[in-house]
Amino acid sequence: MTVPLWLWIATIGGLLALIALDLVIVDRKPHEVTTGEAARWVIFYISCAVLFGAGVWFFAGHEPGVEFFTGYITEYSLSVDNLFIFMIIMASFKVPAIHQHRVLLVGILLALGFRSVFIAIGAALIEQFVWVFFLFGAVLIWTAVSMLRGKGEEEEYHENAVTRQVRKIAPVTDDYHGHHYTVKLNGRRMITPMLLVIVAIGSADLLFAVDSIPAIFGITQEAFLVFTANAFALMGLRQLYFLLGGLVTKLVYLSYGLAVILAFIGAKLFLHALHEYHVVPDWLDINNWVSLGVIIVVLSVTTVASLAKARRDERREVAA
Repeated sequence: MTVPLWLWIATIGGLLALIALDLVIVDRKPHEVTTGEAARWVIFYISCAVLFGAGVWFFAGHEPGVEFFTGYITEYSLSVDNLFIFMIIMASFKVPAIHQHRVLLVGILLALGFRSVFIAIGAALIEQFVWVFFLFGAVLIWTAVSMLRGKGEEEEYHENAVTRQVRKIAPVTDDYHGHHYTVKLNGRRMITPMLLVIVAIGSADLLFAVDSIPAIFGITQEAFLVFTANAFALMGLRQLYFLLGGLVTKLVYLSYGLAVILAFIGAKLFLHALHEYHVVPDWLDINNWVSLGVIIVVLSVTTVASLAKARRDERREVAA
């Protein structure tokens, strides 16, 4: 799949236009995002991703189309698991409800910028070195095992090195000052918690990218598809945060499902590398139709099982 420069420019321009539309309509007047409003935006962003994927399928062929949809579903599902971390960060910084959309918007834009750098590096490495597939596969399998071993531990937010460094560079006000990032108090320029929480969310995504970027490279090595799948997943993540709310905590089996998906893609990367070295036969190089089927089945089973457990727990509480 050869992607001309004008298509890159047009795609990035279209994504920026969507973000500008979001800013004008939603963030023009700070307010608490309602469930109905969030649901409409989630449907809008998913529709945009589906239309884009349909365009890829129509103009580039069914194989790139399947790669985009498989990558998009994978990235979106991994992002859902990360929403819980975002909720912890928001609660830790006591972000007012009316400013949470702005925090997520700017934080996720930073995340997309960071991921773009990782994608460019990953694409360059894969193009030059086949052994990188072994490295990415090992990262995914290690992450899957870590997710399973860490399940059930109490989640608590601890400021990372980037956030702590920002605190050292500039003093931070005790209170929020609207949506301002810096204010001048008593003749001294200070940053507000608004800026600090944006840095916290943006830098936290760097850790999330450790598994999500290798995962999508296990599905497609086309940088254009990797970037667009990440972009659409991240852009729809903000509104999903407000739509799901406390429901995320009820998806108790989601981490297990994601661990299975990451381990599967990790194994797929190992097999692909071995195939490139002519060690295994062609039929062991798993195609993306199989990958898409596995991902959809695993996500469906874990979601249904999680919601069923949540209902059973609620019935027990009522009975008690």
